[in-house]
Amino acid sequence: MNFTRRQWLAATAAASCLPATLAQAQTGTLKISHQFPSGTLNEGDFRDRLCRRFAAEVERRSSGALKASVYPGSSLMKTNAQFSAMRKGALDMSLVPLSYAGGEVAETNAGLMPALVPSYEQGAAWKTAEVGKLLSKVLDDKGIIIVSWVWQAGGVASRTRPLVTPDDAKGLKVRGGSREMDMMLKAAGASVITLPSNEIYAAMQTGAMDAAMTSSTSFMSFKLEEIAKHLTSGRQRTYWFMLEPLLISKEVFSKLPKAQQDIIMAVGAEMEVFARDAAKADDQAAATIYAKAGAKVYDMDEPTLKKWQAIARDTAWKDFGEKNESCAAILKAAQKLL
Repeated sequence: MNFTRRQWLAATAAASCLPATLAQAQTGTLKISHQFPSGTLNEGDFRDRLCRRFAAEVERRSSGALKASVYPGSSLMKTNAQFSAMRKGALDMSLVPLSYAGGEVAETNAGLMPALVPSYEQGAAWKTAEVGKLLSKVLDDKGIIIVSWVWQAGGVASRTRPLVTPDDAKGLKVRGGSREMDMMLKAAGASVITLPSNEIYAAMQTGAMDAAMTSSTSFMSFKLEEIAKHLTSGRQRTYWFMLEPLLISKEVFSKLPKAQQDIIMAVGAEMEVFARDAAKADDQAAATIYAKAGAKVYDMDEPTLKKWQAIARDTAWKDFGEKNESCAAILKAAQKLL
């Protein structure tokens, strides 16, 4: 068979493209979305740093075969759209407060259930305990896989007066952060405001909101010390513990080679130690920063925590447990760790 010059050139061009095509087939780039301010590997919001460290380590261990790009500040996707997008495979990964998906998957509200997780140690125990297995199964069935279990303590920043005890809540407009947290606040006499943490500053600045509950890290990242006059710290004890995991779309994950799946899960587990240490450091740092800015800082004592827990048990816990059998099982399993 004789080739014309045009056929020979076409065949040569196709052959020259083949190695690149094969290489591309072996290389992927994951997109990681989150709502928090942008930083670097070593500076800034630790949730952004966690994503960047995760991306760097995954690329290193896969010898560049698997890369990840981080999109901070909701620059890729709106905050409340992330969970649903991962379920559909339209978003690869996200570090997002799990309770933000509470309207879509009721069981995820366990991730910000008032006074159900009183310490980092008990939060960490969820991963391998019955409650963690139940929650992971629910998420898996909904198309989501937990890569890193990240827990954060939080507290309350307020403009006009402190919010420490249940009696302090009366008449205040407060952002709780989850449906269940809002139920506890309403029972204490507060009016609740619902919005993502990256919108707290504007709401407090305009007076649309008097106080906000969020993580210690968000208190600093969103610079609420510029407008808050009081801070109830989470550095000693708190009823506000949020599960804010690094998640991956099951659809995306299932299409990756087994070796890359193993790398993702191994690196994700290692990030949990970094997250815990960084979250604890931020609890203390937030109190220091607010005090320097002129705010009064309060620590919650055990009797006050018990008062909030009693309200939560009769409102949020009860409501959550009555949602469905799955929620009831998760609540029962979580209570075993108290």
